Amino acid sequence: MSMQGQHDPVADAALTAVATTPRLLVALDFDGTLAPLVDEPLTARALPEARRAVAELAALPDTVVAFVSGRSLADLRVIAEHDDASPIWLAGSHGAEHWRPSSAPARRGDESAADGDAASIVDAAEAIVADLAGAWIERKAFGFALHTRLADDESTARAQEGVDALVAARAPGWRRRTGRDIVEFAWRHEGKDSAVAELREATGATAVLFAGDDVTDEDALRSLGAGDLGVRVGEGETAATVRVPDAPALAALLTEIARRRAS
Repeated sequence: MSMQGQHDPVADAALTAVATTPRLLVALDFDGTLAPLVDEPLTARALPEARRAVAELAALPDTVVAFVSGRSLADLRVIAEHDDASPIWLAGSHGAEHWRPSSAPARRGDESAADGDAASIVDAAEAIVADLAGAWIERKAFGFALHTRLADDESTARAQEGVDALVAARAPGWRRRTGRDIVEFAWRHEGKDSAVAELREATGATAVLFAGDDVTDEDALRSLGAGDLGVRVGEGETAATVRVPDAPALAALLTEIARRRAS
């Protein structure tokens, strides 16, 4: 189902359903969903119209907004311009890291053990791509990401083959995820599906709207149930109910949901 072009009565009914649910969780990926994709990751910022829509939703009664991102929690707070006074919940590192407003119930302690060899594996990954122009390693809380957005096809292939071989040899139990010009490896196995499930339980949501633009968002989109609404931003195979073409279109959809919910 698409929101592009002609008015879609089925999509309209789906929007009305989440807009009128007793307690709504709006869980949103950030990069490519609220913010355009950029070459320098820490320069990403939400579009002004997306920021306004998020603020309108977060101000409504019985409505919780959360950002669910593959970014580390620290980096997510930078790009989301998020401070301790914010009402927006955060799930970073694909749900392995969480931040809640002070008014929310405390989260249970995290008992997962660290991978003691992780730092040396990331060092080795950096050495593999050191001479490959445009390829670079981002150190993350629970592993690392290989970025190839600025690399040519040959360098991308060499970087991916080298890093895949490294992880297969030294950390075969790590989780591998792919996205646009990025491959991520983590010793934690949480996904955006488990992040949304935890947020749903913690907020007492009676329905969830989740929106994302990439392969890693499909875990969450596939996990949604009856009464929920999944939104895919952009192209690609998807389990979403609704598709919008880009971040501005998603901002318009969120604004419309806020309008209906307020009324």
